[in-house]
Amino acid sequence: MDCKKIKFKIPMIKKQKSRKALTYNPKLSRNIGNKALTITSAFFAAISVLPLLLVISYVLIKGGSYINLETLILEPEPPGDDLMSAGGIGPAITGTFIMTLIASTIAIPVGVGGGIYLAEYSKSGRFSSFIRFGSNVLSGVPSIIAGVFIYAIIVSTKILFGSMYSGIAGGISLSILMLPTIIKTTDEALKLVPNDMRRAAFGVGASKFTMIINITIPSAFRSISTGILLAIARAAGETAPLIFTALFSRYYITSFDDLFYEMGSLSVLIYNFALEPYEAQNQLAWAASFILVIVLLSLNILSRWIGTLGTFSKSKL
Repeated sequence: MDCKKIKFKIPMIKKQKSRKALTYNPKLSRNIGNKALTITSAFFAAISVLPLLLVISYVLIKGGSYINLETLILEPEPPGDDLMSAGGIGPAITGTFIMTLIASTIAIPVGVGGGIYLAEYSKSGRFSSFIRFGSNVLSGVPSIIAGVFIYAIIVSTKILFGSMYSGIAGGISLSILMLPTIIKTTDEALKLVPNDMRRAAFGVGASKFTMIINITIPSAFRSISTGILLAIARAAGETAPLIFTALFSRYYITSFDDLFYEMGSLSVLIYNFALEPYEAQNQLAWAASFILVIVLLSLNILSRWIGTLGTFSKSKL
């Protein structure tokens, strides 16, 4: 009888201990530490996002009150304290679009081509390592350095048909800032394409050029497009390079020849008019800030959406 009782009691004791061990005890030191670390991490994460939310909210509220049809299409008036209205930001919107288009025309083919070379033709070696290193360094170079560089070789030398400050010079300076993002994104996107797809293409007799055009680039198209949109978003909001290259103009572009003269942009308009002592110009600067924030937000949201398309398509497969 005693042996049976002992055998019966021992499993009961073990069962109670196992239940106690599997029960969450908030008073344990490790659980208290985990909870404290979670709360601290969440607090710092909220602080890191708070400035972005405050800036965007303030600009949208402050600048949105000055947005109307006349503001979007009229030319800005010269500064003065007797003006009821400072005009509009139409030429600045047009100039920003044109210079960003010029920069994209230069940077996208060069950047995508460079990324294809690094990922497909020269995966290792001194030259490819040098290109990757240079691209990383260029991505960290301040934008004003790009502006000073283009000013020295194009603006000051009047190499563009004798013109100095011009929209073309501004577009070239912005393309320098776009190149690192596009090269790096293209390189990394092509590396993610499975090598089995390359071997399958070679197995059916496709050349390397055919394989790149028909297999790897279409497979990495969404990721490459995301990088291009992010590069465009960065270029559209730059100010320092345009001060040294395109300067500013209050007038619309009416002909091709106007590309070789000063050109307005939203970022430079904000810089110029925010420093004016007149309320009308300050209101125009807030309106331009509103438009620029909307454009940058739209480009970033579009890039995120394009990136999710690849995730959805893979999950369906």
